Amino acid sequence: MTDETCQRQIIEAYIQAYNTFDVAGMVKDMHPDVVFENISDGMTNLKIQGISGFRTQAEQATEFFQEREQRIKSITFQDSVAEVEIDYEGTVAFELPNGMQAGDKVSMEGKSIFHFSGDKIIRLQDIS
Repeated sequence: MTDETCQRQIIEAYIQAYNTFDVAGMVKDMHPDVVFENISDGMTNLKIQGISGFRTQAEQATEFFQEREQRIKSITFQDSVAEVEIDYEGTVAFELPNGMQAGDKVSMEGKSIFHFSGDKIIRLQDIS
C-alpha cells in the first residue's frame, strides 16, 4: 500500500469518526505529540499540543452540535502533507454566545491540512 493510499484511508476514517462523534476513532491514528490548530480568517484561534489535549477538546466540541458532517470535496497530496477541501454542515445543540439558537444550521466550506509522520497524524490544521 502506498503512503498516499494509507494516508487517504486515515483521513477518511478520521472524518467518519468526526461525523459520528466517535472521539476514540478520531484520535486512533494521531501521534502522541499531535498539534491541532483551528485557523479562521487567517488567525489561529485555537492551538493544542498533545493527544490528551486534543481528545479533551474533541469531547467538548461534540456537545455543541446535535449533528455534524464533513464531506470531502478533494484531497491533494504532497510528500507527507494532505490538503483536504471540506464542505461542513452542522446543527447547533444549544444557544451559543454568538446568538445562534438550538436547531440552527451551520454550513461552510474550509480545508483541513493533515501532516503525517509515518502512519500517524502529527499536525492537523482546520482552516475556515
